[in-house]
Amino acid sequence: EERPMMLMNTEVTEENVEMFLGTSDIEYEEALASESGVGSIAHSVVLIRVKDNANVEAIKEKLENSVNPRKWICVEAEEVEIESKGNLIILIMSSESNVEKIENAFDKLK
Repeated sequence: EERPMMLMNTEVTEENVEMFLGTSDIEYEEALASESGVGSIAHSVVLIRVKDNANVEAIKEKLENSVNPRKWICVEAEEVEIESKGNLIILIMSSESNVEKIENAFDKLK
């Protein structure tokens, strides 16, 4: 009940990568975005799998410089966090409480 309304999962592709990552200049194996279907809710979570030998820190820095927490135009994400675990990167743009909960769940992944 605390999740944003109408969450929709979308595969990140060549056609929509800039909308979710802010740039098409990142090599990734696969990525899945979860956003609210209601445009006035600033919430986006993208899970990105990169190659095992990828420079994860450089990719995280590129994301940090590329993402737009105001991409919804009329609202802005309160917080942006980018974390990684192995070859998985999670990009979270949402309210402070949602970011914290999602980060905690990601940290528990094995």
